[in-house]
Amino acid sequence: MFFKQFYNDHLSHASYLIGCQRTNEALIVDPNKDLQQYIDIANKEGFTITQAVETHIHADYASGIRDVAKLLNAHIHVSKEGDDSLGYKNMPDNTHFVGHDDIIKVGHIELKVLHTPGHTPESISFLLTDIGGGSSVPMGLFTGDFLFVGDIGRPDLLEKAVSVEGSTEIGAKAMFKSIQSIKDLPDYIQIWPGHGAGSPCGKALGAIPMSTLGYERENNWAFKINDESQFIDALTSEQPDPPTHFAKMKEINQFGSELISPYEVYPLAQDDESLLHFDLRSREAFHGGHQHGVINIPYDKNFINQIGFYLNYDEEIILIGDHDTVNQAAQTLQWIGFNQVKGYIKPSADIMTNTVGAAAITGQEEHILDIRSQDEYNRGHIEHAVHIPHGRLMKEDIPFNHDDKIYVHCQSGVRSSIAIGILEHRGFTNIINVKEGYSKIDV
Repeated sequence: MFFKQFYNDHLSHASYLIGCQRTNEALIVDPNKDLQQYIDIANKEGFTITQAVETHIHADYASGIRDVAKLLNAHIHVSKEGDDSLGYKNMPDNTHFVGHDDIIKVGHIELKVLHTPGHTPESISFLLTDIGGGSSVPMGLFTGDFLFVGDIGRPDLLEKAVSVEGSTEIGAKAMFKSIQSIKDLPDYIQIWPGHGAGSPCGKALGAIPMSTLGYERENNWAFKINDESQFIDALTSEQPDPPTHFAKMKEINQFGSELISPYEVYPLAQDDESLLHFDLRSREAFHGGHQHGVINIPYDKNFINQIGFYLNYDEEIILIGDHDTVNQAAQTLQWIGFNQVKGYIKPSADIMTNTVGAAAITGQEEHILDIRSQDEYNRGHIEHAVHIPHGRLMKEDIPFNHDDKIYVHCQSGVRSSIAIGILEHRGFTNIINVKEGYSKIDV
């Protein structure tokens, strides 16, 4: 059997290619839109991609499952489990809907479908047995967003991102049962998750690319709580706010989207100040000089999770940076189904950010804006600070006058850098960035 994991740092997403070396057939697990990566490896190893499977309708990136069917004429397998209204729509003709205990074969490799709801109602996992390799026992489990290294999938995205009322508790109860359902599998079962550290699909994902069920039983908190109510409390508490693009991703992946076509972003002959501008440079470069009202989202591995809070899929944006970085960022945005980059401009140094160290904050400042998450705020805050999580700054009312001196802080200084440009964009003129954040404030 051939096995390869593909890992996308921007999406914190793991996908897989498995192949039967007797029949030279291959199957992709949870493909993203970058199909060429799978095709290149399959060609190199002498495989033909004949099938693909998906664990659930993803909310954090644009799925490539339909693309596999359309471009490669391969058979694809998706879940028929869960609520039909939340299930797959507009699927290609070569789609097979599978449910619990169904068997998928690629050559002499067998995938047994396990319904493992909790993260989503339709979530399924795939238990792999290498029959062609002479094994009668399973080797590992493709868990998608059900079971991660050190964590499990969050159950609240349908409610927070798609406004399905009451789905958080329903999902948490289902997740408790799903964890119980795999407890009888052997310790040696390898765990091949759909995400790693940095993904917003859980709250404490490990950075190790894969694990074993035995290791997770010993170390993953979800296997240590046997009381359902305690499990639900632990699972639903302190989950981070999901980026707002998750709602669009859920829609795209449920109903389908166009194939992506790589394109080049060109410099604009004339700026358009009516559009949102995103400065891709480091925060240090941004604070050293930037155009007023542009939002600093550095092009690094956190780019998608940060810019996703501020994208409107019906409106164009302008990027700021050098040619190569801008074009890499535009391609990365396509992985979340966004194709609305109008063009780019070079950085300017019109204004510098007013910055103070955390040690300079006494707590007596009149106007303090705390942009951390609700859980961070609940664990401790400056008493009279106004609290608005950074992902809501673009839309929520900010109860200050435009010329008030506003001290902005997050936990460590990263999100407050983003907030500077948003506040400038909304007309505030006297903003002070607290560069080390709340963690260093002594009040």
